[in-house]
Amino acid sequence: MEGTQYMKIAVALIVLLPLAGFIITLLLGKRLFRARSHILPVALVTVTAVLSVYAFEWVVRHPDTAFVWNAFSWVAAGRFTVEWGFLVDPLTGIMLLVVGIIGMLVHYYSIGYMKDDPGYYRFFAYLNLFMFAMFVLILANNYLLLFLGWEGVGLCSYLLISFWFRKKSASQAGKKAFLVNRVGDFGFTLGMFLIFVTTGTLQFTGVFDKAEMIGSGTLLWICLLLFTGAVGKSAQFPLHVWLPDAMEGPTPVSALIHAATMVNAGVYMVARSYPLFVQAHTAMLIVMIIGTFTAIYSAYIAITQNDIKKVIAYSTISSLGFMFMALGAGAWAAGIFYLFAHGFFKGLLFLCSGSVIHAMGGEQDMRNMGGLRKKIPITFWTMLIGAIALIGVFPFAGFWAKDEILGSDFSGGYYVVWAVGIVTAFLTAVFAFRLIFMTFFGKSRASEEVQRHIHESAKVMTIPLVLLAIPAALLGILVGWPPDTGWIHTFLQPVFFDVEREKFVWVGVGGGLMVFSVAVALLGVYVAYVMYIRRTELPGRLAARLPVAYEASFNKMYMDQVYEVVPIRSTIAFAGWLWTFFDVKVIDGAVNGLARLWELLGERLRPLQTGRVQNYAFSIFAGMLVLVVVLAWVWGS
Repeated sequence: MEGTQYMKIAVALIVLLPLAGFIITLLLGKRLFRARSHILPVALVTVTAVLSVYAFEWVVRHPDTAFVWNAFSWVAAGRFTVEWGFLVDPLTGIMLLVVGIIGMLVHYYSIGYMKDDPGYYRFFAYLNLFMFAMFVLILANNYLLLFLGWEGVGLCSYLLISFWFRKKSASQAGKKAFLVNRVGDFGFTLGMFLIFVTTGTLQFTGVFDKAEMIGSGTLLWICLLLFTGAVGKSAQFPLHVWLPDAMEGPTPVSALIHAATMVNAGVYMVARSYPLFVQAHTAMLIVMIIGTFTAIYSAYIAITQNDIKKVIAYSTISSLGFMFMALGAGAWAAGIFYLFAHGFFKGLLFLCSGSVIHAMGGEQDMRNMGGLRKKIPITFWTMLIGAIALIGVFPFAGFWAKDEILGSDFSGGYYVVWAVGIVTAFLTAVFAFRLIFMTFFGKSRASEEVQRHIHESAKVMTIPLVLLAIPAALLGILVGWPPDTGWIHTFLQPVFFDVEREKFVWVGVGGGLMVFSVAVALLGVYVAYVMYIRRTELPGRLAARLPVAYEASFNKMYMDQVYEVVPIRSTIAFAGWLWTFFDVKVIDGAVNGLARLWELLGERLRPLQTGRVQNYAFSIFAGMLVLVVVLAWVWGS
């Protein structure tokens, strides 16, 4: 009982402290705190990180007992009632660690990165608001409260992407993210409506207890509508187009929102809805297909991008595709394992890119970099660790998670999915080490003025890099060994309680698959080394020999152009038709036509106004005569 009370206090503070930090900093930061506006938000988010670790430790001590707390009645309208309630189980515990720890480190990193920015106080206020919304999302015990956090992080994404709103590209990127996510969120909303109509509740336990009683067709629609929301939030094809443009925001935003936390919300929501999806095999197949296609599609685009942050952005889309590939194939624990590891090494890569950009005076084009290895050594070594973890080389974090997903695909009989995953792993190694070689090796291609000012970032920025590099290197072997039966699989067993599939075997076929996967990744590294270190003319020659393939990748498969033609221009054309025809001719025509009718009627009646008394007297007499005749006829009948 006492431990439960402590958990209530911890959960309440995890949610309330960032909200308080947002309100106080936004209202008083500019006038009162100014250059010290970071102190309160950073202090509060540090406390929430400690409390998140405490909540995780509580789950470790009570793995089979979920903490459920309905704090108060939130919505009460007839039979529609929703509690403001929280749920802490192993899946929540994993998410609390990712959000709490990475969120804290991003806050500290931002002190150095955003120094002297005129919107300094506003930036930290928005970061705290994001933390509040994300904690509500992952702690919610019902779909409506989860959706509140879901929309909250969407709002924060808009505010932070367009943080430098005077820059047109940033404001446009913020609007793009907001509008694209509305498409997915509309599907999520319809899914919630269908859940309530079918089950009479939005509480997770109530919905999941009735999952087996829901008709197969209805259940399929529920899962597909929920997945539509996940496609938008987690940037899966075809709603992925907002995330690369989101790199217009400050780099800490990219690390916090678009690598480590917000984009994982879709994966988390699908995993949370496991009892529904596991009953809808067609929905799981669609999840796997979308994830698999997105993974290789984004990796293919990433190999030709020159903006250092956009390379990592497309890498994020590809990694999220791997997670959905795992969930759709039934490797639920492997998918969350990859989410867990990915948050640390992808957050590390984004923060390292920010350190590079900081050293280069704002330059983001890798073609203008090079030779930074000795000038910013801490950034180089930590980014190298992040890249190795990303491509899945033993024993770094990505190796255990990604290769377990590929092994699960193979053992489950999804051989095409496995083959696509292997090709994606090869492309990932190529573009990851293309980034490393173009940025840190060779001769500097920056101007002399930029080269004179290149320096390592301040400790407030480099210490978070070192702290993130540790789990990027070691997390996989600590929680994932041995494959498929390691600590994280046992830990998540109460959440994913009914998984029936071929178990991964370390010795034999499983081990051979892992060796082959690592060999493919190392081959990708070697290809990148040959093309960007030894024979730097090869990429140009290859692009000239395969112009169609190169242009398609460089232009992001022309998806922006497709969106420009199909939804945007068609919507503008439809709006134009509504204006020029329906508004002008129908609505205005009806109003103006009625006015013209009365005008014509007035013109016809105007001659009656002669001004002669005898005419008016005659008219009155005639009218009275007609009235007498009519009344006499009525009475006589």
